[in-house]
Formats: sequence, structure tokens, C-alpha cells
Amino acid sequence: MPEHRPTADALLARIKERERARLRIYIGAAPGVGKTYEMLQEAHALRDSGLDVVIGFVETYDRRDTQAQVKDLEIVPRRKVDYRGTTMEEMDVEAIIERAPKVCVVDELAHTNVPGSKHNKRYEDVLDLLEAGIHVMTAVNIQHLETLNDAVARATGVRVRETVPDTFLDRADEVVNVDVTVQELQSRLRQGKVYKPEKVEQALTNFFRETNLSTLRELALRAVADEIGEKAASHRQREGLEPALIPERVMVCMSSSADAPRVIRAGARIAGRLGAHWYAVYVETPREAPGHIKRDDRAALDRNLALAKELGATIVRVKAEKPADGLIAFAKREGITHVIFGQSARTRWEILLKGSTLNRFLEEVRDAAVQVVPLGDPGA
Repeated sequence: MPEHRPTADALLARIKERERARLRIYIGAAPGVGKTYEMLQEAHALRDSGLDVVIGFVETYDRRDTQAQVKDLEIVPRRKVDYRGTTMEEMDVEAIIERAPKVCVVDELAHTNVPGSKHNKRYEDVLDLLEAGIHVMTAVNIQHLETLNDAVARATGVRVRETVPDTFLDRADEVVNVDVTVQELQSRLRQGKVYKPEKVEQALTNFFRETNLSTLRELALRAVADEIGEKAASHRQREGLEPALIPERVMVCMSSSADAPRVIRAGARIAGRLGAHWYAVYVETPREAPGHIKRDDRAALDRNLALAKELGATIVRVKAEKPADGLIAFAKREGITHVIFGQSARTRWEILLKGSTLNRFLEEVRDAAVQVVPLGDPGA
């Protein structure tokens, strides 16, 4: 039997992995499944085993069971910020780093910080803690993952504004799904364990409907399964085992449209499921060349490119007379296997007059799977 010995690069990767601070993310289908409760229980277990554990930020929402789990864990005082005549409280990242615990518990990962804070989002604060060598346990609901934003809006009719890029999950050493049945979660809601009594009926007839919760639960289960699969693939690579025989390559067709984020998220999600490298490709036509592109289109394009980069895409700009020319050339050159288009509703007359980028692509690139994301309002 041949002996499988790790390469020098694989050994170095293992050493670095052991040295770096670890990140555990608890994911749930909805508020009330018990993510914070689980984190706090684990925090006590770690402290009892001799580790120095503190709470950086925990929001109990006056839930008695959760409040009881805080017990005697040390809480780093929050930073008070005056904003528009109101005193707000934020996690004090600098105080936590100065305190230098071994482990820090950070709730509400998708939270947006008060303007003027060092970072816009709390997940960026968590990255600072990790960089400082502090292990972090944190929690987020599935609807706050950026690439699931559109799916959640379609399923529930609710557009979640605070999101976390899926690439943040790539930094996680462990992703844990905290799962309860729909019936159990609704029961907790009725018992006042999630929201105050006056909000219960409204919640049950809106976000906490059985169909909504079932969909969110399925999304959470799939997201965690996908993440575990990706980490297993990374582990195989570190161990020197053979990778997939045919590497998948995903291309998202970018534009300056305000609807483009829906296409970008879909592409990021597909690339994540495939464990594939993905490109956000923008074709600069003469009409959108510098000096010709409209100001609003320029701003929308910059936002779209920033989102794609945040979600892990390689940004590619190509110049061509027509979008189809640039997209077809790039797809053939790079061996693209999956393509995501956004398609707005167009009349047959418009297609006859202007042609169809999608149709041309399908005619000339026959060995790539193509997905079309309908553009419109899914309840945004």
C-alpha cells in the first residue's frame, strides 16, 4: 500500500490552523430556536474545564431561560455611544482585546453598529477579536445570510436588511445548526419564550407561519450541510487526497442594474454548493464606457461589484461591443461550467429589435449549465 504523506504545504496549513483563533457559528432557522441558550451552556462548560471565558455581547430579550444561563459568566461592559440624542450600547471590542480572554461569546452577528463605530457590522468586530487571538462563539439566523436574502424574501414576504456575507462562514472552524421542530418553536412563541405576549398572535400569522418556518428550517439544514461538505473537501486537500476530477467554474453576468444583487447572490450560493471558484463578469460596452455611463448606473455598478467582491467573487471587467461578445469569449477561455443570468421581462418585439444576450450565449456555449434568475420584485 502506498504511504500517503502530507506535503510541506499541507503540514504548514495544519500548523497555522492549530495556531489561529477558532470560530464557532451557531445557525438557527428563526429567533427562539435556542442559539444563545446553547452558546451560554457551552461557555459554562468551557469555563468549568479551565478556560477563561467572557461575554462580549449577549441579547437575552428578557427571555427567562436565556437570562438564567448567563449566571456568573463575566460580562465585558458595553461601550456607550451617543447618537442623535440617544445613548446606544455596542460591544466594546477594544476592551475585550485588552481583557484578552481565551474565549468570547458574541450574539447578534448580523447587527449593524452605530454610525461612527470602527466597523459597520458586528461580524467585522468578530474578525478583529479572532485576529487578536481570541476564540469566538457567535450566532446568526439563517435569513441573515447574504446569498439567502432573496430566497427568504420570496418564502416569507419579509426582506431582511441586516446580512452577513457567506464568506464569513468560510472562516468558521465549526458551524452548528440549532434545530427544533416547527411545532416546538410555535409552542415556545405561545408560551412567551420568544416575544412578549402582545406580539405573539401577529408573529404566528406572519413570519412564524408553519410554511415559513418549514422553509427556513430547510434552508438552515442545507446551509450547514453545504458548509460541512466544503470543509470536508478542504480537509481532503490538506491531507493530500485527490480533489474533484472536473473543477467547476461559475460565472455571474454582472450589470449596472439595481436588480443585479439578486443575480450575484444566486451565483454565490451556487458556487458555494459546488465548492467552485466564481467570477463576476462585467462587460463594458461603448455606451457604459467612462465618460458615457450615466451617474446612477455608475453608482449601481459600483455597489454591485462591491457586493460580488464581498461574497467572494473574482471581479472581471472585459470590453466588447455587445455584452454577449464579452461573456461568450470569457466563458470559452476560462472553461466556465455554470452561468447565471438575470433576465427581465421583455416583449418579443424588443427581442427581435435588440437581440437576446441569453439566446446568443446558449447558441455558442453549449457545454455550460445556464441558470436564469427572473428579475422583478419578490417582495423586496
